[in-house]
Amino acid sequence: MDELPEWPEGTVAVLSTHGPHAIPVSLVMRAGPRALLVGLARRRESLERLRADVRCAVTILAAGDHAITAYGSAAGFEEVGRLVAVRIEVDEIADHNRPTYAIDDGVQWRWTEDEAQQADAESRAALKRLL
Repeated sequence: MDELPEWPEGTVAVLSTHGPHAIPVSLVMRAGPRALLVGLARRRESLERLRADVRCAVTILAAGDHAITAYGSAAGFEEVGRLVAVRIEVDEIADHNRPTYAIDDGVQWRWTEDEAQQADAESRAALKRLL
């Protein structure tokens, strides 16, 4: 696979940093054929780990039959609103799809508090402005 696919907004991905250390992230966007933006709260341990060692991987299992891991490096950190946007330059894309199965849907989730839902909408809008 030469380029990152498009996936539905709100897809939950897994960000893996050195350690190993892996966390689910709900704010991950395609920022080009081989680039991602990941929004992380300033207090996240993963953010500290990325600043110390930029190597990382992002695994996406999403509707549209997407099963990939993007391996790369954090190439930029920008504070936007309540979070830090981490730009990941992708070196390699592993396509995990097989003809014997299909990914019909990703993780189903929702905010349970109006304030959290509003904060997420503001954070998504801030990240989109960086695209």
